[in-house]
Amino acid sequence: MIYLVRHGQTAFNRDGRLQGHLDSDLTELGLTQARRAGATLRRLVSEAGDTGGWRLVSSPLGRARATADEIAAALGDVTVEADPRLIEVSFGAWDGRLRSELQAQYPGTFGASGFKFNAPASEPYDQVVARLSAWLADLEPEGARRVIAVSHGVSGRVLRGLYAGLARDDALALEVPQDAVFRLSGGRIERIDC
Repeated sequence: MIYLVRHGQTAFNRDGRLQGHLDSDLTELGLTQARRAGATLRRLVSEAGDTGGWRLVSSPLGRARATADEIAAALGDVTVEADPRLIEVSFGAWDGRLRSELQAQYPGTFGASGFKFNAPASEPYDQVVARLSAWLADLEPEGARRVIAVSHGVSGRVLRGLYAGLARDDALALEVPQDAVFRLSGGRIERIDC
C-alpha cells in the first residue's frame, strides 16, 4: 500500500506561482494541512492494525520535507527518507513565474489539465515517467508495501497515473488537493480527505 500526500500550501501556491524545483515556505494553512495529513495517516495506519514497518519517503524539496516532518511527528517512531525521484517537475525557465503572467504572455499554454510540458528547459514528460516508474519498481511487492510518500502536484499526478495505468492526458487532469491523502492499493486509488 502507498499513501501519497501532496505537500501543504506554500507562499508560491497562494500567489499562483509555478514552483518546480524552486522552493517557498509552507503557509500557516500549509502547516495545518500537513498536520491534518499526519493525523489522518496516524488514524489510517492504526486502523490497519499494523503500525510498524511503515516507510516515510519524501521529495528532497523543502516544502515536501516540511510536510513529511509534520507527518513523522504525528506518527511517532518513523524516520523521513529523501528520494530525489519524488521531486516536482522542473518548469525550467518558468520556475517562480506567475501563472497569470505566463497565460497573458503565452495564451493557451495551460490546457485542460492546467499544465503542459512546454516551458523552455523544462523536464520532459518521458523523463518524469522514467524516474517515477523507477521509484515504483524499487518498492516492495504490493502485498508487503507500506509506504507513505510526500510529493508534489504534477509529479503526484504522474505517479497516480502510472499506478493506475492512465493515459498521459488523464493523469495530468487528476486533482491535486493539499488537504487529502491518496491510498494506492490493489490497483485502485482512493481519496481520503483530511
